Order: sequence, then structure tokens, then C-alpha cells
Amino acid sequence: MKIKNILIALGVCALFGVNMLSLYFSDAIVNKDKYSVVGVDVSRYQGVIDWDMIEAQNIDFAFIKATEGSGHVDGFFAENIKNVNKTNIYHSAYHFFSFDSAGDTQAENYITAVDKESINLPPVVDVEFYGDKQKNQPSVEETESILKPLLEKLEQHYGKKPIIYTTNFVYRKYIRDNFGEYPLWIRNVNTEPIFTDWTFWQYSDKGLLEGYEGIEKHIDLNVYKGSEEEFLEQFGKEVE
Repeated sequence: MKIKNILIALGVCALFGVNMLSLYFSDAIVNKDKYSVVGVDVSRYQGVIDWDMIEAQNIDFAFIKATEGSGHVDGFFAENIKNVNKTNIYHSAYHFFSFDSAGDTQAENYITAVDKESINLPPVVDVEFYGDKQKNQPSVEETESILKPLLEKLEQHYGKKPIIYTTNFVYRKYIRDNFGEYPLWIRNVNTEPIFTDWTFWQYSDKGLLEGYEGIEKHIDLNVYKGSEEEFLEQFGKEVE
């Protein structure tokens, strides 16, 4: 009976695109000798962040949520970006992509919120399903018509090709064939992503660090694909 129930549960998870293993395991095994440049990503859920304390825990880079869609700005972004600039943490701001508003206005929202001098990594666009989008998936053509002008406008303004954050499924459906030239930040909390050419890898959404006080006790953890020397060569800033 237990085996039958497990099989049923697996079938339901497959139907709705849920990885059942992620319900139990949320920290992929990371070879820190191979991937020694470590980072975090944060939003309002981590609340007030002590970036000096985060840096002291050997964090080299950070992605901070700035905007969402065409009108929303994260309530903690201004404070976060001001304070992270007082550290040696390499950092950027990310935009949560909306399938429901124009790419040009989404770019304008981000550009208004994120001064180009306040970040020293390329801008980031987070493309993932939300709400009912998993069930009612937008077409590839519709998504491209929104995402393309957003990415192009950000690249034009910041002078750097934006990084795309996404999940494995969204990558295969929307990103791989149409936006494969952009640096990829991939989410995979189960195992190392070996079938994609990634630049950053989000390997855990259950990290625990000292230095933040928000409604979410966990913090997302990431690594850069390469050595410290390769990171410096690509992004041009010394990692302390």
C-alpha cells in the first residue's frame, strides 16, 4: 500500500511539474574545491541584512531583488544595495520577469530603480513560472516578444549582457533556443546541472547564515562555475 501511495504521489508531481525529491532534499552536493566562489541571493523575505556579517562568512557575490514586472520595487532593495556597496561583495540586482506586461516598461522599471554605478555584476532577469503560469504556460513566441526587448534595453543601458536566472524546465522551453547567448544562472537544488552551460548555479534554497532578520529564515546559496581567477577575469573585480 505504501509503495502504491508513493507511485500515485510521483504521478501527481509529474503531472504538475513538481520534483518530488525537492520536497525532501534541497541542498545539492557541491564540490567547493571546484566551485570556490560562493554567493547568495536575497529579497525582502530576508529583511534587514548585515552585509559585513554576510561577507565575513566567505560570501563573494550577491544578487539582490530590485524590481518585478512594470511597477513593483522590492521594499528592501534601496537599503540592501546601499549597504552591500560598503563591502567587497560583488553584487547585482535582479528583476522578476512578468509574462503579463511589456518588456520595455519592465526595463524602465528596473532602470529607474537600479543606478548603473550601484552594481558591479551584470543586471539579472529572473524568468520562472508564477501564479497559474505552470498550468497555463505562455507560448514561446509570446514570451520572446516580451523578454527580448527587456534584455536588449538592459544591455543597452548597463553596457553588459544581462544574466538570465531560470529553472531547468523554463530554460528548455523558453531560453535555450532563443536566448542561449546570455549568461545563465540555473536553479537546481537536487544535483549539479551537467547538461547546461551555466555561469551561476543556485544549489540550495535552505541555506542558513548569520546576518539577516526577516520572515524567511533561509537564504539561497549559489556558486560560480569556475575558479576565483576565472571569476576575476570575467567580471574584473578582486574577490577578497
